[in-house]
Amino acid sequence: MHIVGNGFLARNLAPLAARHPDTVVLAAGVSWADGTSDADFRRELDLVLTWARRCAADGRRLVFFSTASTGMYGRVAGPGREDVPVEPCTPYGRHKLHLEERLAASGADCLVLRLGHLVGPGQPAHQLLPMLARQVAEGRVRVHRGASRDLIAVADAVTVVDRLLAGGLRGETVNVASGNAVPVERIVDWLEQRLGVRAQRELHDTGGQHTISTDKLLGLVPEVADLGFGTDGYHLRALESFPLDVPPAAQADGLPGSSATQVPVGTLGSTT
Repeated sequence: MHIVGNGFLARNLAPLAARHPDTVVLAAGVSWADGTSDADFRRELDLVLTWARRCAADGRRLVFFSTASTGMYGRVAGPGREDVPVEPCTPYGRHKLHLEERLAASGADCLVLRLGHLVGPGQPAHQLLPMLARQVAEGRVRVHRGASRDLIAVADAVTVVDRLLAGGLRGETVNVASGNAVPVERIVDWLEQRLGVRAQRELHDTGGQHTISTDKLLGLVPEVADLGFGTDGYHLRALESFPLDVPPAAQADGLPGSSATQVPVGTLGSTT
């Protein structure tokens, strides 16, 4: 497949480059929900429409990564599903939905994947876990009271993408997430234990929480249940895929429920 982009997600997709030759994967564009300008949104729109025209002309499948974040599903009653109308509550969410709509009208053969919060080595400093880790290490962390996030190890996300493409899926929108929303304060607890520090928490009453439905994903790729998706312990699997400068004693202690990492991250049997 042809991968457009060279960032965090694109690098993790690189091992699949020799597979799915009929596919273009857009792993470039806006990945920062906060602080993104209209110019950034416009550049991504231009990129998406350029590749949509090319794929419509040559018949290749186009994969677009949208978002399953609070910005997209925050106003939905109940779990966020792909088949219900959404009313995005942030500029980032509105932008991603607009791109989905433009792709649907483009004539290209598109697969839209709405991603949870990816976690893994080498992710950008502005993303959730690196940002929280940096703040905890500095001794003061900003937390939105009541906020929760669906974490997914990037290696597991790549495995899911591979399976969906191998199944020939086209013309669909699919949530790629764990289905388990973990409170951000629990993520901070984990970081404090692993880093061996206690940070002052600056609480703000602006947090949002929602659950992402994985019913469609599990129907398409039922074996992803073996990764622990939907279980209360999956977030530990995702967190433990993120490298930290951890004291040896903290590494040995671990956390309750760390058995969620028994299946190696990114492993789901044969993909041939």
